[in-house]
Amino acid sequence: MTQSSNTRYADQIKAHSPTPNTSGLPFEPEPHFWGSLKNEATLANNQGLRIGVLIVTDNAVTTISKVLKRITPEVWNNVEEITVFDDASHDATYELAVGLKTLSDSPKLQVVRHPQNLGYGGSQKAGFRYFLEKGLDVVVLLRGDGKYAPEILSHLYHPIIAGEADAVLGSRMMSAYGGPLKGGMPLYKYLGNRLLSAFQNRVLGMTLTEFHSGYRAYNLHALAKIDFNHMTDGYHFDTEMIIKLNHQHYTIKEVAIPTYDSAELRHVTGLTYALRVLQAVRRYKKTAWSSTCYPEFQEYFVHYPIKQSKYSSHYYAQQMVGRNQEVLDISCGEGFFAAEIVKQGNRVTGVDVLPDVLERSLLCNYFSTDLNNGFDSVVERLNGKRFDRILLLDILEHLHNPEDILRQCHQLVQEDGTLIVSVPNVANLSVRLMLLFGNFDCTDRGILDRTHLHWYTRRTARQLLRSTGYRVVSEKLTVVPIALALGISPRGIAFNVMNWFLSVLTLMMPGVLGYQIMLVARRERPQQVDEKVLGKTQQGS
Repeated sequence: MTQSSNTRYADQIKAHSPTPNTSGLPFEPEPHFWGSLKNEATLANNQGLRIGVLIVTDNAVTTISKVLKRITPEVWNNVEEITVFDDASHDATYELAVGLKTLSDSPKLQVVRHPQNLGYGGSQKAGFRYFLEKGLDVVVLLRGDGKYAPEILSHLYHPIIAGEADAVLGSRMMSAYGGPLKGGMPLYKYLGNRLLSAFQNRVLGMTLTEFHSGYRAYNLHALAKIDFNHMTDGYHFDTEMIIKLNHQHYTIKEVAIPTYDSAELRHVTGLTYALRVLQAVRRYKKTAWSSTCYPEFQEYFVHYPIKQSKYSSHYYAQQMVGRNQEVLDISCGEGFFAAEIVKQGNRVTGVDVLPDVLERSLLCNYFSTDLNNGFDSVVERLNGKRFDRILLLDILEHLHNPEDILRQCHQLVQEDGTLIVSVPNVANLSVRLMLLFGNFDCTDRGILDRTHLHWYTRRTARQLLRSTGYRVVSEKLTVVPIALALGISPRGIAFNVMNWFLSVLTLMMPGVLGYQIMLVARRERPQQVDEKVLGKTQQGS
């Protein structure tokens, strides 16, 4: 830099802002950022919210001082705390940061050291918990190696302060700073970033320009509702964060940031990182489809999900319920299926063991009871009310005495009303093959769910209803849920073709290929029951 440019640079620093720099450190920005600092006083204003800056460092002795000095005075004055989290560096990063804190005498600068390396994601989780425990409102994640511009830190948290977003992601793919190639990103990494982001957008239903920048700001009140416990400690932690924020319907916004170089993945190869990102997306989708429960996304797993595909139990149950009916949904779970049939104009009362259910607002009434301890309290509280449809979906096989519930339903179903029952078909081909090879192993879900106390075939399911005073008027066998079995999306041409083909085979061989037995039954009239009993007595005599 020439003498004249040095003078101009010094004049710019002096004229930058009337706000004094209270950090105790000199403000030394990169010269080309002055155009980005014109509205700094407005962007940096915390508007009464408490902001923390998390600077994660790992062997950053040559860069941490510069990073701290590149933070604008306005940001220093508006944030509550800037914390250097040293992830067990092997160099003198921690000692240097402590020295800078001592020299600056700034109460806002804090230094924390992890005795063991927590990893990229592990350090973030520790930092987020640190600020959550302090009750702050916003956290900004900044790298200690200087690969992201501290000068525009306020650009990251301003949209959260303004109520425009719950999370803000820095994007190097925007053109505001010339784009990634001008900033030095190699062409092959640029193309890889683009392809990976396009895949993630397609699968997750998002429209981000980039998923892979580590410069971010989060609303801590949103992070308080994110389960970090089983999330990765590796570099794809950022991907898992976006997935969770998107799943939980938080607003995500992007802001442009400059590209310096491609060294942000210096501890992991680009191919390894890409494979882990793809794996994270796949594991999320399989968990969200309730195909396989992966621990990092387990809160999104539904043990008995709504089956939206054709020829499934819920598909048939919706047809069997019809429209504008009074419905009693026994063992309604969180009320997800009830929410679907409410859309058909039905009025639904729910019963389950849960203290309350997520879809409670859509139910006409809800009763919490343990069905294994009897149904009398619910019958009493219904005070004589009768229903057009009573649903007993995926519940009879779990009860100690399913006959008791079925008999008690006599008091609740209308004279011309129906029971709609689904039970697993233990005669399914998969179980027959297991028995052929000498196996009868219980599983976490499905026909041999380890919580099942009873198993049914088409014949024994009909017998159960007849023995409790019902006559079966309709029967359907559902197809095997191939989306859950194979871990694929229950949408798309390939799935629809396989599902249709399986439905044809199931129609031809229902007892062998049917997955669940769906029965519609009506209450026997008293005289019909008496005639059957009399007939059996006469035959016996």
